[in-house]
Amino acid sequence: MTLDPGTIAIIQLAWSRRLGLADDALAEAGDGHRIYSVRDESRRVSFVRLFGSEVFCGPEWAAERVRGKSADELTRRTALASLSVEYGGRTVESERLCFADSFPGPVEPADEVAVAEDQEFAVQLQRRCPPDDVAEAGLAEKEQLFVVVDDSAEEPVALAGAGYTIRDGIIADISTLTAPDARRRGLGRYITSVAVEEAMAAGLIPQCRTPLDNLGAARTAAGAGFVAVGVRSEVQLSV
Repeated sequence: MTLDPGTIAIIQLAWSRRLGLADDALAEAGDGHRIYSVRDESRRVSFVRLFGSEVFCGPEWAAERVRGKSADELTRRTALASLSVEYGGRTVESERLCFADSFPGPVEPADEVAVAEDQEFAVQLQRRCPPDDVAEAGLAEKEQLFVVVDDSAEEPVALAGAGYTIRDGIIADISTLTAPDARRRGLGRYITSVAVEEAMAAGLIPQCRTPLDNLGAARTAAGAGFVAVGVRSEVQLSV
């Protein structure tokens, strides 16, 4: 599965702006070329590889330490943190960047369920999930929400949810959260596909950022039609 060249161009434009670069920076960089955006006042160090182009952002001392290191080295979960130990480097994110530009094929859950768009169900779902999963998804804060609800009981129960926030006017940043006792039933994949369809119907490009060490999230994204085309790592500095 591949992305349309027009979709790629828009993603490159959006991410160039997000990284504080010229609009055509990523499109013009070329495969394997690395851009260094040096900002000595920055309290964060980040590395992005997208469609083969690479961007490093951070202070000069950090830029000197990553020169000569490969993309594989820099996208390991603790790589940037290890390079900035004396500056209090703490890993914030280490993730795959995935996008979709075609409607997913039929994705139906094993059981008949209802879909709600009320934030109260997203909040209820978060209460049923581990804190780390809740923080990772940030579901209740999304601008658009879609939650799978079991309404067969007297009190409806939220089972899984997906939602998106619009970034840079064109990217729909999607995340998914599934209750532990509702996993392995196809509910996460189903509700993610709903969010993808709704985002595309609104003229947006769906984006999904999955943690590098979360294979379940990667499978859910792939099942909903996402293509992994990049990686991003970031650490926060405290010194």
